[in-house]
Amino acid sequence: MPNGSLDKYLYSHNYFLDITQRLSLTLDVACVLEYLHHGCSSPVIHCDEKPSNVLLDEDMVSHLSDFGISKLLGEDESDLYTKTLATLGYIAPEFRLDGLVSTKCDVYSYGIVLLEMFTRRKPNEFEGNLSLKQWVSYSIPDAVMDVADANMLTSTGNCLKKELNVVASIIKVGLGCCNESPARRTNMKDVVGMLQKIKNQLLTC
Repeated sequence: MPNGSLDKYLYSHNYFLDITQRLSLTLDVACVLEYLHHGCSSPVIHCDEKPSNVLLDEDMVSHLSDFGISKLLGEDESDLYTKTLATLGYIAPEFRLDGLVSTKCDVYSYGIVLLEMFTRRKPNEFEGNLSLKQWVSYSIPDAVMDVADANMLTSTGNCLKKELNVVASIIKVGLGCCNESPARRTNMKDVVGMLQKIKNQLLTC
């Protein structure tokens, strides 16, 4: 992929992603996961979503890579056990603690990536009992400016206010994805729909 990884674009000083690009890239990944979970004859669990596994093509469309530890659910299976460990910081609690994987584990990891994309903070930066998810949740709804990556907020006045509202909406989607309870996590079909609505809202500015 000629443009390398999402990780490179997020953390290198030589590259820049504005809010519209970030939303488009995260929507691309959401569409991939929707297909893997709901569009295949047997659901595929990627198991290791993170920015370094999201590759960007010449048109800045994102592609999910590295299916090395992915799992295929059999007929009538909704989850399975594995001893394979994914990347700490992105891994769902039930996967990390019990080795239990399901499509809901991908949803959790996606939620963490979504929060990382719009804060530019890695989940392993935090210490003690504070996590990226908790830090971001404290900002909703009144302190989004405190956690949003200032580099992507390029507007002023009413457009800046709209951008902050968009980031708040995206953060809510991310938090809904990485709920501690697998049953309460948003499924990827709904995530795609919500992000598409947010993107349409942003384009009106």
